[in-house]
Amino acid sequence: MNDEEYRLRYLELTEGKDPLAMQHQAPVTLARLIAGAEDDALRRSPAPGKWSVAEIIGHLVDDEIVTSWRYRKMIEQPGCSLQSFDQEGWVCMGDLDSASPAEILQLFRLLRESNLRLLAKLSDSQWKSHGIHAERGRISVRDLVRHMAGHDINHIEQVEKILSSSAA
Repeated sequence: MNDEEYRLRYLELTEGKDPLAMQHQAPVTLARLIAGAEDDALRRSPAPGKWSVAEIIGHLVDDEIVTSWRYRKMIEQPGCSLQSFDQEGWVCMGDLDSASPAEILQLFRLLRESNLRLLAKLSDSQWKSHGIHAERGRISVRDLVRHMAGHDINHIEQVEKILSSSAA
């Protein structure tokens, strides 16, 4: 999928829903999905070149770090440039073998809670603050919140698929 197809998919996944509630629920859903699974199963790639469940959760950590900075940058400097990042490279740098998948998920939950606390305090004008994303163009804080909710659902669906195929 190209960036426009992802954008439209994320909009579809969040249509008519509260993206903040969706973001709050994502770590809870992931915790439920991985509960009781062996760490080895969560670290196993479903296919060559595909992320394992642990790597998907590690990617969510990386994206939450980047998104935290993006929110703050847009609020501080509306109209700022927002760089993309090498998600494959970041997953490799994440040293996921040094932590259990549950610990990686805990980090995601803590980072997400921090961002949700920030978002809960925003004024109307701060919600409208925007940046210019290197790949997606103009995006407001509100747009990014919705994008992240769709991003969560996309990866939760991947985790569900991986876990259901490994259980079969």
